[in-house]
Amino acid sequence: MKSFYLPFVALLASVACTNQHPDASTGNFTAYVDPKIGSGGHGHVFVGANVPYGMVQLGPTSIPQQWDWCSGYHDSDSTVIGFSHTHLSGTGVGDLFDVTVMPVVGEVNYARGNEQDPSSGLWSYADRSREVARPGYYSVPLSRYGILAEMTATPRVGMHRYTFPASDSAAIVIDLQNGGCWDSPVDTHMEQEGDNRIVGYRYSKGWANDQRVFFVAEFDRPFDDFKLAGPENMYGRASFTTDDEDQVLMKVAISPSSIEGAKANLAAELPGWDFDATAKAADKAWNDELGRIRITDSNTDNLKKFYTALYHTMFAPVLNNDVNGDYRGADGEFYTDAQNNNYTILSLWDTYRAEMPLLTIIDPKRSAEIINSMLDISEKQQLLPVWHLWSNETNCMVGNPGIIPVADAVAKRLPGVDAKRAMERMIITSNDTLRGGALRQKYGFIPSDLKRESIAYDMEYAIADAAIANAAKAMGDTATAAEYTRRSHSYRNYFDSTTGFMRGRFSNGEWRTPFDPFSASHRNDDYCEGNAWQYTWLVPHDLEGLESLFGSRDSTISRLDALFEAESVITGEDVSPDISGLIGQYAHGNEPVHHVIYFYTMLGQPDKAADRVRQVLSELYTTNPDGLSGNEDAGQMSAWYVLSSLGFYQPEPAGARFWFGSPLHEEAVITVPNGTFTIKAPGTSDSNRYIRGVKLNGKPYELPYITYDDIMKGGELIFEMGSAE
Repeated sequence: MKSFYLPFVALLASVACTNQHPDASTGNFTAYVDPKIGSGGHGHVFVGANVPYGMVQLGPTSIPQQWDWCSGYHDSDSTVIGFSHTHLSGTGVGDLFDVTVMPVVGEVNYARGNEQDPSSGLWSYADRSREVARPGYYSVPLSRYGILAEMTATPRVGMHRYTFPASDSAAIVIDLQNGGCWDSPVDTHMEQEGDNRIVGYRYSKGWANDQRVFFVAEFDRPFDDFKLAGPENMYGRASFTTDDEDQVLMKVAISPSSIEGAKANLAAELPGWDFDATAKAADKAWNDELGRIRITDSNTDNLKKFYTALYHTMFAPVLNNDVNGDYRGADGEFYTDAQNNNYTILSLWDTYRAEMPLLTIIDPKRSAEIINSMLDISEKQQLLPVWHLWSNETNCMVGNPGIIPVADAVAKRLPGVDAKRAMERMIITSNDTLRGGALRQKYGFIPSDLKRESIAYDMEYAIADAAIANAAKAMGDTATAAEYTRRSHSYRNYFDSTTGFMRGRFSNGEWRTPFDPFSASHRNDDYCEGNAWQYTWLVPHDLEGLESLFGSRDSTISRLDALFEAESVITGEDVSPDISGLIGQYAHGNEPVHHVIYFYTMLGQPDKAADRVRQVLSELYTTNPDGLSGNEDAGQMSAWYVLSSLGFYQPEPAGARFWFGSPLHEEAVITVPNGTFTIKAPGTSDSNRYIRGVKLNGKPYELPYITYDDIMKGGELIFEMGSAE
C-alpha cells in the first residue's frame, strides 16, 4: 500500500478554524480567492468544490451544452441539472460531468430537461443571490425543491450535504445519462449494496473517446428504497422521509480503475461523516498550496486577482490513480501499484507556455510526477501527449506541445526525471510522420496547399525542436543540439519579406494569394486560432533569427510596436472566438502571443515591456465574473498573470531564463527547496513601473533575466523601481 492519501488524512485529523479576514500574513490566502472570476465571458472556469490537483471537481452542471458552458457553469445562467463529480476548467471543448447527483422532492421526469418547460426534467433554478463559492466548498439553494445543497471534497471523494424540507417523497437521484456538452454514455451500471450504498460505473464517448469512471456512493442513513429509473435505467433514485431542515449526507468516491478502487479511495480519504471538518481540511489544503507564494501588496484587488489566479493554476493536471497507485493507462490497460502519482487533463498546447514553468518553481516534486506521467503515457501510446483526458489522447491542437515541458524538465535538471528516458521519448515523438511530420521531413516545412493550419503546425513543431536542442545542450549532447536547432528554423520558410508577415506557402514555393494579415477562419486556414499578425511572432525560440528576417533590431522593434498599434479588427468568415483580448492585434485571450511582450526586454527595450505588462495586468484581468480575456485553458491564462505580476516570464522553450517585465507587488516570498526566494519591488506603482536597477543577494545584477537555478537556490531579488522621467 502506497501512502498517496496520507497527507489529506493528516489534514482531516488536524483541522482548525481559519481566520476569515483577508490577511495573507496569517496564512489565510483563501480569503482572497473569488471562484467566480472567469465564470462569465469566455473564461469557462470551474465553480465548485475541489482540492488542489484533485480528481474530484464537484459542482453544479447547468442545462445548456454550449461553448460557454464547457465547465458546466456560466455566470449568466442559474439552471442546475445536478452536481457532477468531474469537470473541466477553462477549456474550449466540453466533456466529463460524470456521476451527477440531484436532490429532489416529489416525482420528476428523468431527463436533462429544458428551461422552457419547468417539468421537463429534474432541473431547478439555483438562487444565485445566496450562492457561496470558496476554495473547497460550494453551496446554493435549489428554488424548485426548497433544498439547500452543500458540497466539499477530498482528492478522490465528493461529500454532499442536502438540507430538505419536510417530505415523504424526498430523494437523491444519481444521473449517469448526462455528461458535458459533446459527451454521451456508452455503458452505465448501478446497483444497491446494503441499505445505504450504491456502486456502479459510467463509460462514455465524447472528446475523450473511451472514458471510464467507477464510483461508490454512501449515505449517512439507510434509504427507504432505491430504484432504477429513466432511459435504460441510467438514473437511480434513493428515497427518504425527511423532517423540516433534515440533513442527508452523501459521499461519492470515484476511481479511474474499478469499483474496488473507488471503495478503497473512500475508506482511505473520507471514512467519517464530519462535513464541516472536511470543508475545513479542504480550505487548509488550499491555504497550504496557495502559501507557496506569499504576496505583500497594499492593493486588495491585486491580492484578489493574484490568489484567484494561483488557485486556478492548481485545478489541473489532476490525479489519475487510486490511493494504492492503480490507474488506467493510455493504452486502455489497467496497471496496479504504481510507484508515483499519475496525472491527466494535460492541456499542453496551452500550459507549456506558463503553467508548466510556474509549477517547476513552486512545486518541483509534483512537476516531476507530471513529467513522469507524460513519459509513461508516451510509452503506452508511443508518442508524448498532446491533450490527455482521462487516459485518452484527444490530439487537440497543433504541433508537439508535450515535448516542451519534458525538455524544460531536462534543461532544469528537475530531480526525479530521468533525462535519458526523457530524451528518448522526445526524439521518438519529434520524428513522428503523422500530423504533418512527413510533409515537414520531405519539404523542410509544411506546405500550405497540402495541410490545413500548416503555419501553426510547423511553427509549433519548430518550438518543440528548439526545446529538444536546449535539453540536449543541458545533457552535453552537442550533435543533437545542433541538429534540432537546424530543424527549429523551418518557420523561416513562411516569412514573406515583401509584406513582413508569416504567410501561407505552397509546395512549389509560391505564396498563398490573396493575403490579408487581419484575416482568420476558425481552424480552416493556414493558422490556428490566429492570423498573420499573431503568428509572425510565434518564434520564442529564435528571436535572433526573426530579427535577421526583419533586417535589423530597429525594424524588429518597429514591427513589434505595430502589432500593438494596429487596428483591433479581425476579418474573414467564421472568425475564431478565441482571438480575444485585443490590444491592436496582440490577442492576449489566446496563447500564441503570450511570450510576445517579453520580446521587448529581449530586444533591449524593457520599458516598453513594462508598459504592456502593466496594461495587460490591469485591463485584461479584473475581479469581475468576466475578468479573463479568453478561456482559462487549464491554468495557462492565470499562470501568465502569476508570473508576470511577480516581475518575470519564461518566453523561451526549455530556456530556463525568466525575463524581466514589471513587478506588480511590493514583495513576494516563494517557497523553494532551499528555503525562500524573495522578490522585492519597493515603491512599485502604476507610475513607478519601470525597473531602474536590480540586486541579487545584495549585489548589483546586470542581466535582464533571472535563471531558474538562481531562483531555486533561494535568496533575494530586489528591483529598484522608477518612473518614466
